[in-house]
Amino acid sequence: MRKWILRAVIPAVVILSVLWWTCARPDPVPVRVEAVSRANVEATVTNSKAGTIRARRRARLTAEVGGRVIEITHREGDHVEKGELLVRLNDESARAQHELAIQSLAVAKANKSQACISKDRAYRDWQRKQKLADKNIVSEDVLDQLRSTYRAADSTCNAAAAEIEKAAASITAAEADLSKHRILAPFAGIIAEQDVELGEWVTPSPPLLTSPAVVDIIDPSSVYLSAPMDEVDSTKIVKGQEAKVTIDSYPSKEFQGNVVRVAPYVVDVEAQNRTVEVEVELVDKAFAAKLLPGTSADAEIVLETRNSVLRVPTTALLENRKVLVFDGSELEERTVEVGLRNWDYVEILSGVEEGEEVVVTLDRVEVKTGVRAELEEDETE
Repeated sequence: MRKWILRAVIPAVVILSVLWWTCARPDPVPVRVEAVSRANVEATVTNSKAGTIRARRRARLTAEVGGRVIEITHREGDHVEKGELLVRLNDESARAQHELAIQSLAVAKANKSQACISKDRAYRDWQRKQKLADKNIVSEDVLDQLRSTYRAADSTCNAAAAEIEKAAASITAAEADLSKHRILAPFAGIIAEQDVELGEWVTPSPPLLTSPAVVDIIDPSSVYLSAPMDEVDSTKIVKGQEAKVTIDSYPSKEFQGNVVRVAPYVVDVEAQNRTVEVEVELVDKAFAAKLLPGTSADAEIVLETRNSVLRVPTTALLENRKVLVFDGSELEERTVEVGLRNWDYVEILSGVEEGEEVVVTLDRVEVKTGVRAELEEDETE
């Protein structure tokens, strides 16, 4: 009887145990994984504060003299060539002075011509009388008077020549004054802003002060990225290094660039956040010319690259250089030796093998070593 009871109870206990274990144990934790692969890994540094798209050649032009605007040749957005007229102020007085200087030059030339003709005539008279004096036909007093007349005429001729140089200089001065009434493009570029209209009065900047710009012109071919880097990284960055640029106005896109300048000093305006300015130019110059100065952008500078090495996503790395490996049913913690790393990937020197799958969703407390797991369903499917 006892044996029969044991034979009936034991299987029941086993069945109940299996049912309890099946129903009571926790469900598998859904995780996302990525296979350990072999590819390139780069060591990079990124700007510590937001970078800014700037233009090396940008001129905020003001007038050198005061005056009323009588001509505007271009508007905002127009492309202009170097030396083109942008704005002209009322220059009637300056043009009149210029014309007066031209006429003064003409008068000076006429006076010189007349004076030099008189000089030549006085010289000939002196020489003729000199021959007669040699024969004692003309007195010495007459000869001395003719000599003095010639010297006076020579001085008058030289003075007339000096008046010509003076008149020419007056023309140059008048032209310089006339040019102050015109605002010209200092280089080829695009009119970014124009803060003046016909009929308005423009005043020059007083000493030690800056008046608002009349015209703001930008050279789109001189666009670059100014990226403030943490001072601790300043010794790692050198001219010529490759950079990956991301621009706020072009989300989800990455552009290739190169470091063209590293500032020779540290900006210490903020004592707790000292930076070094690094300038990056985009490889695609045509695209760079389309960027608007003032746009926010970031630069990731490549310090070193290792090709065809084992790597895992940076999001798969736990503290103390550990990862969770998914074997198809459970999670296993492994200690790994790491090499180069950046925001996206970490080089793995040892600890996992190529093809093994590591967990990249470590933001849940239930994701830990030893728990049952299953692959997370892709919500996009």
